[in-house]
Amino acid sequence: MATLQSLALASPVFHSLLLQPRSLSGIPSWVAHRSSNSLFNGQSLHVARSLLSPTTWNSRKCGPIVMMVKPKIQFIQGTDEQTIPDVRLTKSRDGTNGMAIFRFDQPSVFDSSSEVGDITGFYMIDEEGVLQSVDVNAKFVNGKPAGIEAKYIMRTPRDWDRFMRFMERYSNENGLQFIKK
Repeated sequence: MATLQSLALASPVFHSLLLQPRSLSGIPSWVAHRSSNSLFNGQSLHVARSLLSPTTWNSRKCGPIVMMVKPKIQFIQGTDEQTIPDVRLTKSRDGTNGMAIFRFDQPSVFDSSSEVGDITGFYMIDEEGVLQSVDVNAKFVNGKPAGIEAKYIMRTPRDWDRFMRFMERYSNENGLQFIKK
């Protein structure tokens, strides 16, 4: 890099350019003038200075990318559950913790589990990330799988708020309604 800078400073083109600040309608700009000895035969260059600082401009252009992920529930990672659950919520009186109980009747995971693999947990996925639990129980009737009950425990108000954001997205996507008892 230092070699490139020294080559640029030693260049006859560099010495023939004079940079002077100018103002066009109140916005400062820089104008490059050519001298008679210059190899540059074009017109003067007018570059208006941006009103935004370079870091602000770059952060807007290259800021974090937010991907909109359809909220979904999975029992086997990569396989979405198609059955809509019945969800029951409990919350402590002081609001510090709570539990969500999901009941799935005839979930679609039973249809694909032999092809894809075993149930590894309970995953609630949305644009903020993944909420997960390993408290998953299958219900059997006459030796055949009939349902799944999954529990998700929230130990802090922050966990509760995060879960409620997921449930709002999931319910909007799947037509669920909240009924307070």
